[in-house]
Parts: sequence; C-alpha cells; structure tokens
Amino acid sequence: MPVYRHRSELPVSAPEAFAWHRQTRAFERLVPPWQPMRIVATVPPDGAPAPGTRRVLSVRAGPLRLRWETVYGAMEPGRLFTNEQVRGPFARWEHTHRFLPRGDFACVLEDAVDFRLPFWPLGPLLGTAATGRWLERLFRLRHARTAHDLERHARYRGHAPLTVAVSGASGLIGTRLCAFLASGGLRVLQLVRRAPRGPHEIAWNPAAGTMDAAALEGVDAVVHLAGANLAAGRWTAARKRELWASRVESTALLARTLAGLAHKPRAFVVGSAIGYYGDSGDAPVDESAPRGTGFLAELCEAWEAAAQPAREAGIRTVHVRTGLVLAGEGGVLARLAPIFALGLGGPLGSGRQPMSWIALEDLLTVFQRALYEDAWAGPVNAVAPEAPDNREFTRALARVLRRPAPFRVPALAIRLGLGQLGREALLAGQRVVPARLQALGFHWRLPRLEDALAEELGREAPASKASRR
Repeated sequence: MPVYRHRSELPVSAPEAFAWHRQTRAFERLVPPWQPMRIVATVPPDGAPAPGTRRVLSVRAGPLRLRWETVYGAMEPGRLFTNEQVRGPFARWEHTHRFLPRGDFACVLEDAVDFRLPFWPLGPLLGTAATGRWLERLFRLRHARTAHDLERHARYRGHAPLTVAVSGASGLIGTRLCAFLASGGLRVLQLVRRAPRGPHEIAWNPAAGTMDAAALEGVDAVVHLAGANLAAGRWTAARKRELWASRVESTALLARTLAGLAHKPRAFVVGSAIGYYGDSGDAPVDESAPRGTGFLAELCEAWEAAAQPAREAGIRTVHVRTGLVLAGEGGVLARLAPIFALGLGGPLGSGRQPMSWIALEDLLTVFQRALYEDAWAGPVNAVAPEAPDNREFTRALARVLRRPAPFRVPALAIRLGLGQLGREALLAGQRVVPARLQALGFHWRLPRLEDALAEELGREAPASKASRR
C-alpha cells in the first residue's frame, strides 16, 4: 500500500504544535480552499479530540458531495495522533500526525498517509499517482498555513486572550477569520439574527434596530463584517436600499450599542471597501484621498460615518477598506476559476482598469493586528502593494490555470447586463496604495498575484518574470 509523507519545520515546540492541531477550529484552518470540507458531526461533540472521537465530513469533489467519516486512534500527547477512515471514498486511509522536537522552540511536523484506492470508481478515475499529487497539494497548503498561523499568533503570546464579537461570521471573510482567531486562543462570539444556540452566539436584528447589549459587556473588541452581497444582482432602487441598510444602519446600531456599554470594548473594526475612492482610474490613491463619486463611494462614506458614536465614546475604530479578496472557496475568484479553467476567460471591457486586490490570508493578518495594536485607527487600505490592470489579472489567472484566455467581455454587454453595478464594480478601477499598512510595518505573505492565485486554487505558481529571463 502506498504511503505519502510530508515534512516541514514549525517555529514552535512539539507540544505547542500538537496542542494547536487538537483544537476544534484548527481543522477548519487546514481545509483546502479549492475543495471545501464541512464538519457535519463530531462525536462526542465537546472538548478536544481524543482516541475514539469520530468526525463526519461532507467533502465537495467537483459536482459530487462525499461523506467521509474518520475516528481518532493512537495518541501520544505532544508527540503524535492518528486518524483512520471508518467509511468514505478510500478503501483504506490512516493518517499519522507526528511532532518531532527540534530543541525547545521548534519541531518538525510529519504527516504520513497510508492509503489504498477502491477498485471502483475512484481507483480507475484517479490512480495512485494522481492521488499522490492531490495529497501533495493538500499538505503543502496545510503545512504552510500551520506555520504561518503559529507565527502570527506567537506575535501576541504575551497578551491576555481577547474576547471578540464578530458580525457576518458565516460569510466568506468571517468564516475564515473566526476559525483563525479561535485557533489562536481567542474567545470568538458570533452575532446572529436568529435565536442563539449557545453561549458563543449573541442575538441582534439590524432591520429592527435591536440587539442583546448585555451580552457585549466585557467584550474586548468587535469586528463588523455583516452586509448584503454587493455583486448579487443589479442595483435597482430596492437593492440599493437593502445594501445601504445592511451596512449603514447595522454599523450605526453597533456603534450606538458599544458607546452605551458600561465596559466598552477597546477596538471596533469595521469592514469597508476601496469603492470609497470611486473610479479613480490609473491615478494612485491612498487613505488621504477624498471620496470619489457614485453610489458605492457614497455608501462607503456613510458606512464609515455611521461608526461615529463609537469614536466619540473613545473606542478605537478602524475602517478596513478592502480590495478584491482572493479566496478559492467563494467570492469573485471562485466564480472566475471554472470559466477560466474551461479556456473561456478574458478581460472585462478595455481591460485597462486597475484591480487592487488582497489575499484572504493577508486580510486575516490585517484584522488580527487591528484588534491588538493601538496604532491602528481610522481608514486602512487592505490591498496588496501592486495593482495590476484587468488584462494583467486575466493573464495571471490564465497562467496559474494553464489555460488560454482569448475572450473579451465587451463593456457594452456589462453595462446592459448589470447596469450601475457593472459600471462601478467591474469597469471602474482604483490603483489603491496601502500607505497605512506600509507605515505600520505590515508584512504581506502573498504580495505577488500569481502566488496568491496559486495558493487559493491549489496550483503551482508560475515562475516570476525575473526567473523566466
């Protein structure tokens, strides 16, 4: 039977790495963005996994949904633990996680997978070699993310663990952010519009202007990500009212509530967007630039202004003006990737509009630092250092997927099909400069577009231009 192995060094001791892997939310951090896996059930449901703990997963494999059940087996605290498939897509699957000490402050993580493919249908479809390549993609991501998470959390090791309330926790950014913060030892509370299902949930209803203020007493920080999807459909008058209410009115409700607490949080981190700058074309804009024109720019200005009660109450308030977020499991990239994979991609309109973007993993670091560091306040442009135009973005995505991108979507078709949404969100451009991030000493792990696309899509990044010459 084939055995796959992957090794890498981690910047923490073996016991610390072992403890991180056994946290409930750590598994979510290790799910590949190009192949989402959802935990359906854990038996028993509470506590860290122990020998005999069962985990049932729902795995998306193309159009299929596979059910995969594993059980924890042998476990040596600080040294190793195993998972074995009970039922699922493999004829055999036994995964051993080993943590090999390298002094007091480092260790080697080794993942060994002993697997056998079933005779039908997975065996003939994939084969051992293809499964090995899939495992290499999977564990390359898992090891890189593990090392990066442990490094980021170590930065705040001397701080007391924070309690953070998050709105929009089930969205694209919120899902990853909550898992990242919780796996770092923070207590994460989620704002929900339904009845709470446990002590980790807080009821609120932005449409009715109500929320459980008492449950926010003693919270150290609040991250506000809730808001209707800007790109879900044409911006009709009714849709604009919905977008406005979901951002402006919800922010105002939170700001008023936080300002009235007896024990106020020390930070209020509010999502915003680089749409604040309107269609600024090729002219560089940083946080000092004035608001642009258009509905999206007006929305962003009102969105940020709605947090004024929190600022006036002395709560440090940060507005994270986010660019295009690259994430394999959702958002724009998840919509574009299947089209480009078929060789049907191409530029939008002229393709000359700059596209300021950020990898979701770097965005998590932005939010983490905004929670902890007092120097973070006011607007912060959450974008990578370089903004390609749409033609360059198209070529980069096509190279990562190793497909041609010969088709161009005419600007007229975008205007006719999507109206103001198309004009302001797809044909407009902003060359946004992350001046505040640079001044605050921010380090991007994925500053190069092709590296970010490759990691999120589970591909090999093409060589840089310099290395190709």
